Amino acid sequence: MTVGNMERAELFDAGSKGRGLRATKELNTGEVIFSEPSFAAVVFDSLATQVCHSCFRHQANLHRCAQCKFAHYCDRTCQTACWSEHKQECAAIKKLGKAPSENIRLAARVLWRLHKDTGIASDSQLISVDQLQDHVADLAAEDFKRLRADVNTFLEFWSYGTRQHSVDYISHIFGIIKCNGFTLSDQRGLQAVGVGLFPNLCLVNHDCWPNCTVILNHGNQSAVSSALHSQRRIELRALGKIAEGEELTVSYVDFLNLSADRQKKLKERYYFDCTCEHCSKHIKDDLMTAVADSKPSADKVKEVTAFSKECLEKIEKSRVEGDYNEVLKLCCDCLQKQEDILADTNLYKLQVLSIASEVLSYQRSFVKAADYAHRMVEGYRKLYHPNNAQLGMAMMRAGVTNWHAGQIEAGHSLICQAYRILMVTHGPNHSITKDLEGIRTQTELELKMFKQNESVYQTMRDTALKH
Repeated sequence: MTVGNMERAELFDAGSKGRGLRATKELNTGEVIFSEPSFAAVVFDSLATQVCHSCFRHQANLHRCAQCKFAHYCDRTCQTACWSEHKQECAAIKKLGKAPSENIRLAARVLWRLHKDTGIASDSQLISVDQLQDHVADLAAEDFKRLRADVNTFLEFWSYGTRQHSVDYISHIFGIIKCNGFTLSDQRGLQAVGVGLFPNLCLVNHDCWPNCTVILNHGNQSAVSSALHSQRRIELRALGKIAEGEELTVSYVDFLNLSADRQKKLKERYYFDCTCEHCSKHIKDDLMTAVADSKPSADKVKEVTAFSKECLEKIEKSRVEGDYNEVLKLCCDCLQKQEDILADTNLYKLQVLSIASEVLSYQRSFVKAADYAHRMVEGYRKLYHPNNAQLGMAMMRAGVTNWHAGQIEAGHSLICQAYRILMVTHGPNHSITKDLEGIRTQTELELKMFKQNESVYQTMRDTALKH
């Protein structure tokens, strides 16, 4: 389908939720309902020299804009493809002498685009950007104070020879970004690298157990001529069969939070009360707080839960400091304390299992890492939607860890399961799926060799590891 095609979705009145999108025809699992290029997008300040400002790929040795010395690109073709977006920003950064924060840069890009395209960038765009909800009136005092400070900095940045706007209108744009900004991930899906505004996506309402997922497709930048590059865009994909007339929904927050915590996050960030079925009926809350089959006393559960909270704070502090030996020690202490008290679906246990398997993999202790990763995936399986992208990514990491640990059968099985999920959530052309396809082919070959002659396989593997 072409970028921006909106034949499969239409705008409708979703009652108390306001505007929404619904399916105009029956949709199949994994089908791309629509794809949409960003109206405006920026790389985070902290990653400005590590991520291409055009395609949002993480790259080494990026080419720097010679004019503003702030924007970085994969190469000249990426730079040329992004010039219409960067042109006015480049001059403003030069005039100011430095680049302002990502919020201000994004607001400026939105306004420059509004001047150029009057809020509607294409025939398939259903609503003008400046008609999106801003919730400025709902801001808490501290947030409003921050917004005013951003507006003042923006006015200084914007002073470069362009038409002026009222403080209220600029506040309106900042409010739209705060409520509707979509976080962009790098090509491996492992790190948030920027934020963008996608007007049609903004019309898709939230559900904690949604029927759609949204993914950033970085486009194809391999052509020598930038004119032949395919656009960076989001894709809205169906997680299962969707009936004609059914509302399309995505989740604004990770499901792995208790319903009350998800509702609190949604209220604070998006200013609405979530009344979806999973929140209203507290579905899976019991699993997320579950205790071990040994039925420990309430006092013991309370004690271990408090210990886990405290331990996770220390773990995060040590992670930030890069002290991975301390992270691992804390994880092991915490898991020992949780054993026979908290179930493997308990959120505190899952967090520790995830961190422990990650650090052990980093330290190349793959056998122990594989054990923790397996337990984590089994917990995730009971909590997440079967086609959830987070579950797919966790299975992929666990599969690779098992493979590296020499557990080829378990590794290949997990990699195949991950591939099935990511084909739905990311599609066959995404770089993550392509990477996984390569790994799947390799593990399939090794599994055949293992089944033919286990000792020959192990000898070959040991020799490869030594090199």
